[in-house]
Amino acid sequence: MSAENPQPQWEVAQPFVQSVVVQAGDIDRFGHTNNVVYLGWLERVAWAHSVSLGLDFADYERIGAGCVARRHELDYLQATFLGEELLLATWIAENDARLSMWRAYQIVRVRDMRTVLRGRTHWVCVDLKTGRPRRQPAEFVAAYLPAQTSFDV
Repeated sequence: MSAENPQPQWEVAQPFVQSVVVQAGDIDRFGHTNNVVYLGWLERVAWAHSVSLGLDFADYERIGAGCVARRHELDYLQATFLGEELLLATWIAENDARLSMWRAYQIVRVRDMRTVLRGRTHWVCVDLKTGRPRRQPAEFVAAYLPAQTSFDV
């Protein structure tokens, strides 16, 4: 990493990354990005990651199963402001290959490469017709593999 071109210090070797610029509608009355906006960004990057792994909603419908959020854990580390570019990263942190998995997130502010948010979501596989928990189909187990940590490389 050179001083002229700093790179984010990701928590895993190769996260899935998208960028976003904080817009006026993202700002709350405190003058910074509203906490709910972050959750929307995390959902968006999670879906994009799933699509990149070969599972979009049409695949969920074909398979008859999908993943729904059971729990979110979000640590807001630094405020972000109008016009700032952020890098949204996600990866599969854990997958029990049965019923559930944990997806992790890290948001980095581009101007100083500081991590502004860390989070995790616990996802549970459900039957799309009944909404009841069900075992992950083979396609989910194959696609949603836990990422390697930076230390595993």
